[in-house]
Amino acid sequence: MRGCGSRNTTPGRNTTSSYRTLDVRRLQRGGLLEPGRAFRWQWSREGEVIALIELRTESNRVWLSYKHRRNDGPWQSENYPVSIEWTCCNYGGKRAWFRCPGRGCGRRVAILYCRGIFACRYCYRLNYESQHEQPYDRALRRAQNIRERLSGSGSLAEPFPIKPKGMHWRTYQLLQIKAANAQSCCWPNWVYRLVPANS
Repeated sequence: MRGCGSRNTTPGRNTTSSYRTLDVRRLQRGGLLEPGRAFRWQWSREGEVIALIELRTESNRVWLSYKHRRNDGPWQSENYPVSIEWTCCNYGGKRAWFRCPGRGCGRRVAILYCRGIFACRYCYRLNYESQHEQPYDRALRRAQNIRERLSGSGSLAEPFPIKPKGMHWRTYQLLQIKAANAQSCCWPNWVYRLVPANS
C-alpha cells in the first residue's frame, strides 16, 4: 500500500498548505462516515496518485491505516482510530468533527494534517498561508475576491463589475466601498516612493 508520506521537508515552511489533509466535511458530504464502510482516500498530482490511506468506519470513529516515512527513511506502518463527534446544526441535521488524536490534544476540528500521524494544525503549530502574506497582498486578495463575487474578473485593470441581477443596491454599493478601500491598500509602500510627489 502506498503510504501517506510526508510533504514538508523544508524547515520553516510550517503552513497548512505544505501537508496532506483529511477533511471530515468531505467525508460526510460523500456519505463515507456511515458505520461499516471501508474505502481508500488518495491524493493525486497531475493525474498520478502520490499517496493513499485506507479508512474503516465504526460508530463514532474512523480507523486510519497507512505507511509513511520522513526524508527517505524507513517506512513505518500506522493503524489507529480517530474519534468523530456530531453536533446539531441550527437548521436541522448534524455536522461531523474529528477529535484530534494528537497526544494530549483531543480538539474538535474539521481538518487533520499528516506528519507521521494525522493531527490538528495546533499540534503541528501550523499557520495558514495567508498569515505569511504581506498586508498589501491580503488587501489585493480582498479586492479580487469582491470582484469575483460579483461575477467579474479578479483583474484590477478591468472596470468594476456591474451589479448582479437580484442584488440590493445597498449591498452592491457596500461592496464597491470595500473593494475601493482594499484596492487603495494593495500596493506596497515602495511603489508610492517611485511616484513623483507632484504627479
